[in-house]
Parts: sequence; C-alpha cells; structure tokens
Amino acid sequence: MRHLKDSLNKTQKEIDKTIKLLLPNGKGLEKKLFEAIHYSILSSGKRLRPFLLVQSAKLFDVDEKQALRVASSIEMIHAYSLIHDDLPSMDNDSLRRGLPTTHKKYNEATAILAGDSLLTLSFEILSNNLTHSDPKIRCDLIYELAKAAGAYGMVAGQMMDLEAENKKLSIGVITRIQRLKTGALIAFSCNAGAILGRAEKKDKFALQGYAHDIGLAYQIRDDLLDVTSTTKKLGKKVNKDKKAGKKNFVSILGKDRAKKQLEFLGNQAIKHLEIFDNKADLLREVARFIVEREQ
Repeated sequence: MRHLKDSLNKTQKEIDKTIKLLLPNGKGLEKKLFEAIHYSILSSGKRLRPFLLVQSAKLFDVDEKQALRVASSIEMIHAYSLIHDDLPSMDNDSLRRGLPTTHKKYNEATAILAGDSLLTLSFEILSNNLTHSDPKIRCDLIYELAKAAGAYGMVAGQMMDLEAENKKLSIGVITRIQRLKTGALIAFSCNAGAILGRAEKKDKFALQGYAHDIGLAYQIRDDLLDVTSTTKKLGKKVNKDKKAGKKNFVSILGKDRAKKQLEFLGNQAIKHLEIFDNKADLLREVARFIVEREQ
C-alpha cells in the first residue's frame, strides 16, 4: 500500500494546488464567504474522488492538467455536499475531519452560501475551454456531473437518507440510497476519466462496474467504522445512524455478513479492471484500500 499512499499524497498536493488557483478571493463584504469556502475545501481530506479521476484518465493518456481541473470540480461538489449534509436541518454534525463543521466555524447562512458557491464554481470550471478544447467533451462532463450530483443522484440519495429515519427498510432500499448518496459521485469520478479520454464502450463499461462496486464497498466500510471506531480516530462523530434511527448495511446484515459483502465487492471491483492490465494497478490498490481503511 506504500505506492498507493505516496500516489495519493502526490495527487492531493496537485489537487490542492489546482483548487487554490481556482477558488475566488476578495477583501470586501463577501470576505467571510471566501474564507468559509477555503476552510471547507482545503481542510484535510483523502481526495479519493479526484484520485480516481486522475487514475482513470491515465488509462487513456489524458493530459494531466485537464484531469486535475475536472478532479478539482468533483472535489468542490463533494465539499459542498458535506457542508450542507452537516447543517442542523440535515445531519446536524459539529465535527468534520477533526475540525468544526463550516456552520459551526462561521454560521449557517455563510455555510449554505459557501456550499452554493462551490457547487456553481464546479460547473464554471467544466465549461471553461481550459478544461478541454472540445465543447462536446465539456458538455458531456457537465451533463454527467449534473446527473450524478442532482435530483437523480447524490441529492436524491440525501433526501432518501433523511426520510429513512425510524423506518424499517430492506437491504435493497438501503443499497439504492447509498448508490445515489455516496456511489453516484464516485461513479462519475471514474466515468469522467473515460469521457476525457474518448474511451471505447467496453472500457467505459469496465470502469462503471468497478465504480459501482467500490462505491458500495466504501459505504459498507463507513457503516462498519461507525460502530467499531472512535470519534478521535475518524475525526467525526460515531454511532450516528443508530442515534438517528437509521438502518444501514451493518444494522441489517450484521458485522460479519457486512464484512463478507465488503470483501466480495472489493474482489469483484478488481476483476472489472482486467481489461486494462497493469495500467490499472493503482485503481486495484484503491479497491483494497477501501476494504481495509481505518478512516
């Protein structure tokens, strides 16, 4: 895993550098907004979604600067979703990555506006010809990200998650919620690399299968950590789902079955990458990392 760790650290530095260049700055009455935006997205984070995009783009020899711009737009969407998810009207969290959540650091109105700014900035970046010279590629990226992040993707999953409190749900419903809330943006991260590289259908299909499996695996691991880890170790509150009356993979399957399903999904994700030979070795390591991660 050392190779993966080194690559993740390198990509994180490149992503943070790119994000800093793309973020708004100012000294007027809007200064607090800009500070909240920087605080929300430049705090510590694995940058897993940007890493997936950068690595999937490498499969098709995409220009690194283009990949980093699209990867930055994905991280902005992710950061916006976390800001809004932490709000009192949503999950009501006070801690994120070991730091006060944005609405605790500033206030609710500033947090909402910071999230709105990051959401819209992500599409501004994708529409810029510096991201890609071909307008069709840019439109495809915008279209796919809008689907992944919007009312048929991540936002729908968040709504379903809120409605799921204190209700008996089947494993099928739980799976759909997490495929949308967590998996949709992970899927786009892999799909975007294929779009940038004008990949063939068989290559896109393989990446879609891989993304689907690691997306579910990521959530199962999250659910396991929520009941086995500590707030200090995770940098966020634990046992949140139980306290909120929400069912998840662990509460329905139990720890042992959840662990077995996690292993199955990790192995299946790796099999999807056979078509890419050793070019996809880092993506294989990501699948193993998701299964084994402690944070």
